[in-house]
Amino acid sequence: MTDPFHASTVHPCPGPETRRGFLKMGLAGFASLSLPGILRLQAANPLPNQKKKTAVIMVWQPGGCSHIDTYDPKPAAPIEYRGPFGMIPTNVPGMNFTELLPMQAKIADKFTVLRSMRHDSPGHPAGTLRMLTGDTDRRDKEIPKYPDWMSVTNYLRSKEGPRKNPLPPYVGINFSSQRVGGAYLGDAYGPFTVSGDPNQPNFTVPNIGLSNQAEVKQLDRRATLRQKLDTLERSFDQAGELQALDEFETQAMTLLTNPKAKDAFDLSQEDDRTRDRYGRNTWGQQLLMARRLVEAGVDVISTSLSGPLCGRVQNWDDHAVNHHVFDAMRFRSQAYDQAVSALIEDIYDRGLDERVLVVVTGEFGRTPKVNYQPSTGEGNASAPAGTKQPGRDHWPRAFSNIWAGGGIETGRFIGASDKLGEDSVERICGAGDFLATIYHHLGIDSSSVFIEDFNGRPTPIIADQGKPIPELIG
Repeated sequence: MTDPFHASTVHPCPGPETRRGFLKMGLAGFASLSLPGILRLQAANPLPNQKKKTAVIMVWQPGGCSHIDTYDPKPAAPIEYRGPFGMIPTNVPGMNFTELLPMQAKIADKFTVLRSMRHDSPGHPAGTLRMLTGDTDRRDKEIPKYPDWMSVTNYLRSKEGPRKNPLPPYVGINFSSQRVGGAYLGDAYGPFTVSGDPNQPNFTVPNIGLSNQAEVKQLDRRATLRQKLDTLERSFDQAGELQALDEFETQAMTLLTNPKAKDAFDLSQEDDRTRDRYGRNTWGQQLLMARRLVEAGVDVISTSLSGPLCGRVQNWDDHAVNHHVFDAMRFRSQAYDQAVSALIEDIYDRGLDERVLVVVTGEFGRTPKVNYQPSTGEGNASAPAGTKQPGRDHWPRAFSNIWAGGGIETGRFIGASDKLGEDSVERICGAGDFLATIYHHLGIDSSSVFIEDFNGRPTPIIADQGKPIPELIG
């Protein structure tokens, strides 16, 4: 296998990769409980005590965003690298973006750009697993070997004691990430899943906030009957493993019967000006919902910017066979720029910036050098089939992500790629460092916390061990 750290190209997608492919994720719904998985859950180390209840919103770009066409422009590079977009200044002296991000440029003092991410997992599944679990295996796998950081956080926080907040600790809003999940933790620590378009006037989140009191009483009677039937079984539960199942059943009941839970998901309670600020589209309203939920006490929120707003294949995988890469970046840039800038501003305006960390990233970047291939189909940001058009392929050797809130120092960039954007060359950060930084904000020392795997072996929560990035620690 070609080493992407030293090769001039990386493995292309068989493409086009459709949205359906990206939706084949291993994240089960909140109510899909796996008793065998629960019975295996034993932590080798407890979650360290933390003084404040911190939270993370992760905005995921499935397919990988071009760093050169956004946060790391290369105006002096040849045209076949730099692309057609002009460079604009931000409100931070010396920090420039491409012209596609004017709204983020105006608030660049409220976030930090990490320009020197790097790993060596070239495929979508492997790259996603690398970034979300730290798995160093470069092969694309159907089933994750390690749990993702979101499920790990949910599991560890469940060990702190009964949850008083009626909302689930982990919510996935249209989160379309390939082949990640709870692994040996089981499905119980996956997200409460929200799907659909929150911009639609008839959008609702099912299984929360029953308003019919007769239905609520019926559920209570069923729960009481279930408890009585469980008495004999629980007399043999000497180790107390079924307590975990009780916890998740209680959370599910709370979601169904507590009106506050329904209110947190209800975007109609936001004023029109706020909804307009985020953008009256799927992405804007997803990120507005994320802000509402984190403000209401949800610990972890993951949401994907995918679907029709991305272009023909509904993700950021801008191979020439999928999209005309520059048309695709133009096509999605307004909605992306508006939604992300609104979320970041809102986090600061509402005083959430110390407690809440916002991270925007994909699994890797795109090739600095543009290539041309025939399109495989006509659609948004793609020419008719057979038309040769420009594209950028997978590129894990150098890419960017942005960080806001979390009490970090903002208004700067960390690290650098070379003059062509091919390699991270200054302050290089890996996936292990990325994950360790998120865990640190959540009060978790990733170097000392282990969880038993399927075989009972204490396993570190980051397979690709790294250290928190000092510049991104609040």
